[in-house]
Amino acid sequence: MTKAADADDHQNMNVLVTGFEPFGGDGINPSLEALRRLPTRLGGMEIATATLPVVFGAALPALHEAIAINAPDIVLSVGLAGGRAALSLERVAINVDDARIPDNDGNQPIDLPVVAGGPAAYFATLPIKAAVAALRGAGIPAAVSNSAGTFLCNHVFYGLMHEASRRDNAFRAGFLHVPYLPAQAAHVPGAPSMALEQIAEGIEIILQVAAERVDDLAVSEGALS
Repeated sequence: MTKAADADDHQNMNVLVTGFEPFGGDGINPSLEALRRLPTRLGGMEIATATLPVVFGAALPALHEAIAINAPDIVLSVGLAGGRAALSLERVAINVDDARIPDNDGNQPIDLPVVAGGPAAYFATLPIKAAVAALRGAGIPAAVSNSAGTFLCNHVFYGLMHEASRRDNAFRAGFLHVPYLPAQAAHVPGAPSMALEQIAEGIEIILQVAAERVDDLAVSEGALS
């Protein structure tokens, strides 16, 4: 599919954006707060949102239900990565749960697969480099990340891409990590943060780029280590 053809197709697209409930003792999660700022329609996109529990064994069923209800063309899952300074579009999800802390139900899987018998990894199918370029062009700090961790964010990212594969790639998908909000960073000395308005604006930009193109930019966003 060409970029021009894709631009025509995106006039009517269903988009699903997911965020997580608070976890780890926090009373707020910026991924969830940003979802509440999103419009229900953006250009030709109808935007639905869903809140996922921070619980192994419950997050993916909730995600699958939201996909079944909304029949999306694009899915963007969003989660918190406290300590990061930029909006981080994840490149790859790996098939392992290795929880550093318990989830909200006290589960703490160690070295278990997200999907038994699944491939070692899946790559995002959104144009993440093009989205990063657009974010930077709008003055929003952004980066391609090569690790989504091994907690619920990677768990959902892998499960999302596995579901897309199982459905013969009926939708394109990816994962976005967002920084702390300033009110959270105030309790973590030295931690970077980002305003909620900027996070929400960034999500809208990512969705617009994803709707407009399938192909990604051939530019380097690699890391030395």
